[in-house]
Amino acid sequence: MAAALRRGSRRLLGRWYQQHGDFALASTRFMASKTHVGFIGLGNMGNPMAKNLLKHGYPIIATDVFPESCKELQELGAQILDSPAEVAEKADRIITMLPSSPNVVDVYTGPNGILKKVKKGSLLIDSSTIDPAVSKEMAAAAEKMGAVFMDAPVSGGVGAASSGKLTFMVGGPEEEYQAATELLNCMGANVVHCGQVGTGQAAKICNNMLLAIGMIGTAETMNLGIRLGLDPQLLAKILNMSSGRCWSSDTYNPVPGVMEGVPSANNYQGGFGTQLMAKDLGLAQNTATNTKTPIPLGSLAHQMYRMMCARGYAGKDFSSVFQFLREEEEKSQ
Repeated sequence: MAAALRRGSRRLLGRWYQQHGDFALASTRFMASKTHVGFIGLGNMGNPMAKNLLKHGYPIIATDVFPESCKELQELGAQILDSPAEVAEKADRIITMLPSSPNVVDVYTGPNGILKKVKKGSLLIDSSTIDPAVSKEMAAAAEKMGAVFMDAPVSGGVGAASSGKLTFMVGGPEEEYQAATELLNCMGANVVHCGQVGTGQAAKICNNMLLAIGMIGTAETMNLGIRLGLDPQLLAKILNMSSGRCWSSDTYNPVPGVMEGVPSANNYQGGFGTQLMAKDLGLAQNTATNTKTPIPLGSLAHQMYRMMCARGYAGKDFSSVFQFLREEEEKSQ
């Protein structure tokens, strides 16, 4: 019933448009017809995701543990509240984008959590990357309160979040999938239903394990080629027209000077942090252990990114593995 009401109301909706870098209201009448969307977690990914919802005309009610993270969104018209519980009191569709499993547990079930004030029939979409078991726990807790929880982790990084081209991997009840898709399509180019709650997280963990392995392989390859006297731009060009081509080589190259607009061109600032990659690889390691699945390369990647965190790379983009390898090389000489 709640899903049907949400779908009916959204048929009446208009859009915001963006002109000369400013947000503008296409029609105050249409804007008023759109129901509020709650957004919790306005970090590197959450902030641009919430902005894209604003662009599509959804009034946003948001909060973040760091008040300074809310300032820009507030200036664009979002209503900022003090806690997840307050957001849940005012919005029956809420998206969360948080760093880790403990953060998700606290935001949903803590003293000021969403489930303290959640409305019956609310749709709760978590785009964090966490342990699938935690997603299932949150879904069970939400169900007891008459709400629906879906996991919808993302792939694509900050660039895709800003341009609205994320890929969402969704786990949850099929009957609520369409209602979730109407919001997720405002922030992403691909929305895929993976199955029941937890399967979205499973897909994301597998993707990020491959991403980490591929990035390490690209960094090692580029470093070896440079040591052999190859120009890095030439080597990247050859790789990208050959069988070694991958996302890390043709879209997110880890070598400074090879590509523009990527973290390696900005001292590895921005993008997807090494600490977060280590966290995701830890999730992959835990689930592999629990399911008795061999992941020798995934385990080595986890070890390398943990080592990088210990060596001062935690806040740098995960492509800084190239810089880390060069540093190790210099130490051995």
